Amino acid sequence: MELNAFDIHSWLTALYALTLFALAGWLYSIYRKDVSIVDSMWSLMFLIATAIYALSADLPGSRSLLVTVLVAVWALRLAIYITWRNWGEAEDYRYQKIRENNSPNFEFKSLYIVFGLQAVLAWFISMPLLIAVSGDMPLGYLDAAGTIIWLTGFIFETVGDLQLAKFKSDPRNKGRVLDSGLWRFTRHPNYFGEFCIWWGFYLIAVPVGGWWSIVSPLLMSFLLLRVSGVAMLEKDIGNRRPKYAEYIERTNTFFPGPAKGRASS
Repeated sequence: MELNAFDIHSWLTALYALTLFALAGWLYSIYRKDVSIVDSMWSLMFLIATAIYALSADLPGSRSLLVTVLVAVWALRLAIYITWRNWGEAEDYRYQKIRENNSPNFEFKSLYIVFGLQAVLAWFISMPLLIAVSGDMPLGYLDAAGTIIWLTGFIFETVGDLQLAKFKSDPRNKGRVLDSGLWRFTRHPNYFGEFCIWWGFYLIAVPVGGWWSIVSPLLMSFLLLRVSGVAMLEKDIGNRRPKYAEYIERTNTFFPGPAKGRASS
């Protein structure tokens, strides 16, 4: 399926809406002196885009309903969790580093370095959602496969977040590394879950001609592995948590696999 003029208009409308959403978030971040709120906004950007695509579709069918529900469940769960996790906390150390590296005038620079960039990325990555919502073919095997992969990712992301939150809530675990549950099989179950979710969305878009939108899950995979996900988190985690080096030796980085052996953490 090639994007027609109507689809392109819908896509550009989404960009306009995401730009306004990012602008509102930026203004609020200046008031809060904390750009970490963009993490809560990230998944909601996709929900906004999908809502625009669905409302713009001529005859929304079963695929449109499926994708809209999956995006809503994922986006709301993630936004609520991140907001709860960050509530009352200082600005995330990653953004503190970005602030330090881009001072002075970071308040202005964050408009495009943080909020604008994430809005454009979300808009571009949302291509499979646009195609899937606009498609009118009956659901089939690829849609089932995509939904199963999405569900796998959602379980990894949700359970991984819950396990980490429970671990951190116990004062006895201060200075320790979570190496049980899903965290025994991968050091980043939440990022692996996000990876699966976007490849799931892509498979649902393929039956309606969205094969070319593979750039979306590929870009998301690159971001998770090489930019804002695994690479950024593990860049200096060894300095902050010395026992993490032992954890690295026995646990797969991203894709789940058997633990290579256990040591006391």
